[in-house]
Amino acid sequence: MRKVFLWWLITGSKGGENRARIILELKNRPYNANKLAEKLSLDYKTIRHHIDVLMENAIIKSTGEKYGASYFLSDEMEENYDTFMEIWEEFKKD
Repeated sequence: MRKVFLWWLITGSKGGENRARIILELKNRPYNANKLAEKLSLDYKTIRHHIDVLMENAIIKSTGEKYGASYFLSDEMEENYDTFMEIWEEFKKD
């Protein structure tokens, strides 16, 4: 996973902050979409959209099916978590 890609995903695209918040939560423990929506005080459809983006880009993966699916960070994201945190810290300063 390239640092440039993570920069774009978090700071260079609409919704990047919400995607970062999802990554931060999933670092702690797996969640399903409904629980993520509650935890982050976001609309369920918004969470579903960002989950789809994160899944398509191999940032997160899931276990289970449909409504009951739980999401967690991919192995590659776990390996690049420090890079993500550098980007997140920089993003929060702005």
